[in-house]
Parts: sequence; structure tokens; C-alpha cells
Amino acid sequence: MKECEICLKKIKCLASLKEISQKIKYHRKKIYLKKLLSLSQFSVWFVDGEFIRKNICEDFVNLGQHYHFKFIPKNEFWLDCKKSETHFFVDYLLVENRLMKKGVSFEQASKIADFAEKKERQRSSMFTKLKNFFKRKKFLEKVHKKIWKNYKDKLFVYVVNGEVVRDFLDISFAGGAHGYIDKFIPKNELWIDDAIHSSEYKIILIHELHERRMMKNKNQSYLKAHKLATIVEDYCRKHPKKIDKFIEKELRLA
Repeated sequence: MKECEICLKKIKCLASLKEISQKIKYHRKKIYLKKLLSLSQFSVWFVDGEFIRKNICEDFVNLGQHYHFKFIPKNEFWLDCKKSETHFFVDYLLVENRLMKKGVSFEQASKIADFAEKKERQRSSMFTKLKNFFKRKKFLEKVHKKIWKNYKDKLFVYVVNGEVVRDFLDISFAGGAHGYIDKFIPKNELWIDDAIHSSEYKIILIHELHERRMMKNKNQSYLKAHKLATIVEDYCRKHPKKIDKFIEKELRLA
């Protein structure tokens, strides 16, 4: 899922935008990794998503712009993604930024921006190359990159080709997902986007495990389960030595 509005509510609770802006200024060299391009009034930056998720906002995944994430300067787009998808995400952000600046809600702006991004993806060489696999419903052959964890043959954690998932299955896929969110994911599988650095795999896993358990065993809605999982994720980011124990607990209760 792309950035979530839960993030904006959390920022208001955790710190003022002034405090966050000061933190970004102080850690500028850690956050800004490379300027990718300039277009009209915007500078497009490749940023350290892992640092941002740990220190500023857990829900920043893949991309962001000011009118959704207030801590991003108005004249900047932030990307944390594979190079091959840069222009797709820039197309998305241009539309989302323009509409939200005019007062359109995030939900509506995101839908319209998704449509524009999807049209661009359908023109790509990746889409042309793989579309026949998806017509024959053999998509798992091209989605699965490797199995990262196998928990007693009951739950399989795959690192997947996030670009292929976004091209053909869910354009808003980001970070990770499981079969209780998306029907195209088998119920005994959990997916981690290959755009995520391997150092964050366990963090993504704990989020998805908790979210999955809340939806499966507690009948929670996705938004409620996501919010609860984000709280667990936030705690684990701040206490990395406890991650393995949290994973063991989630697997035991799954």
C-alpha cells in the first residue's frame, strides 16, 4: 500500500512539524542520498527510506510529496525505490501533488494518480514482456524471486518482484502484503517487496505478521489492523533486539 493517512495523524501526536523539520535539517546528509533529476519547480531526490521509517514516519514507503507528508518540502519529491520505476513514481507524484494542492482529498487524488501511473506502466517493456504470463494466470512464476523464510511449511515468506506486482496486480503495493489483504496472494504466503533493503525484512515481517493475525483471528478491518501493526513496528524499530521475540510470538499465535 502507498503512504497511509494514518501517518499524518501520528505525526501530529508524536511531534510538531517544526520539530520534524529541524530533525530533517539536522540529518540531511543521512536522508538525502542522491538528486535524481529536476523537473519544472520540483527536485526529485532518492532518500534513505529506512532512516525515515525509523526516525520520522513508518508509513513512508517508496514515494512522497508535501501535500501528503507535510515534512517533505513543497518543491521536492522523495523516492525510495528501484531505479527502473523512478519515472512511474514521478508521474504519480506530479498528478497527486497538483490535485492535493487544489484541495482534492488524498483518497481521490491517489485514485486519479494511480490511473495515470498505470497507463505509463502499460507502455513499459516489462509489461509487454510479461503480460502473457498474467493472461494465463501463471503470475507466481514471475512474482516470486526467492523464498526468504519457511515456517514449518505453514507460512512461506517470499521476496517478490515489486515492480511486477505493481504492473499487473496492485499498483499500490509497497513494503509487504499477505493473503488477508490481497486475494491474489495465497493465504499461506506473505510477500516482501524487493525494493525494500534486506536490513528491513524482519521489520516488514513483524508488521505483516501482526496485521495478518489481527485480520485473520480478530476479524479486524484492514485499516484497524494496519494501525495496530504500525504501533508494533514502531516499537520494534526502537528496540531492534526484541524483534526476534516478537516474530516468535506472532508465529505462535498465527
